[in-house]
Amino acid sequence: MGKTINYKRPDGQSVVGYLAEPAKGTTAPGMVVIQEWWGLNDQIKGVADKLAAAGYRALVPDLYRGKVALEANEAEHLMNNLNFGDAAGQDVRGAVQHLKASGSAKVGVTGFCMGGALTLLSAVNVPEADAEVVWYGYPPLEYVDASRIKAPLMGHWATEDAAFPIAKVDELETMLRDAKVNFEFHRYIAKHAFANETADSKNLPILKYDTAAAELAWSRTMDFLAKHLK
Repeated sequence: MGKTINYKRPDGQSVVGYLAEPAKGTTAPGMVVIQEWWGLNDQIKGVADKLAAAGYRALVPDLYRGKVALEANEAEHLMNNLNFGDAAGQDVRGAVQHLKASGSAKVGVTGFCMGGALTLLSAVNVPEADAEVVWYGYPPLEYVDASRIKAPLMGHWATEDAAFPIAKVDELETMLRDAKVNFEFHRYIAKHAFANETADSKNLPILKYDTAAAELAWSRTMDFLAKHLK
């Protein structure tokens, strides 16, 4: 369904991305999809395809520049070498700008795990984005200047998340409320990566796919995106 494209960051550097377009073509609203710590793999391309089928132009930036991890130790190494500020302020921002310049009137950002953390950073650092959906991931909260978040924000969180403890989500919620951000958070009795249908194959005790939670979160996401982007 999708194809590989190149687009420019604000600083002029070129980035490779996976673009899945809907039948409606370039006038459809856009979504930038941010990978989990595994990289630009088939699973995250599938998320872009799903959004394209729902009527969005979905672009996944290749944050790891061609590298993909199969094992957790490789993923951790790649993630630890990623400059999060650069990824949000340049790779993601450039992707939003590219979708807008090529025909999408409105563009949202969504990401999972590491990509969820980057989505929150993008809410702060990408003024062009029109909506954000975070899936079970946040950066160190001192990097979240809630006063700079202007677009509506949705968050899906797992109450049994060992990677991103739910107590910090409560803290984040207070920060957003104090800054009068337009946001809605949903909590699921689930483990980390509950919406990743390949989670169980990783054989990591902290990950668990949950069909019911995933379907509910996706249905809420589609309603939210339709309201703010279509």
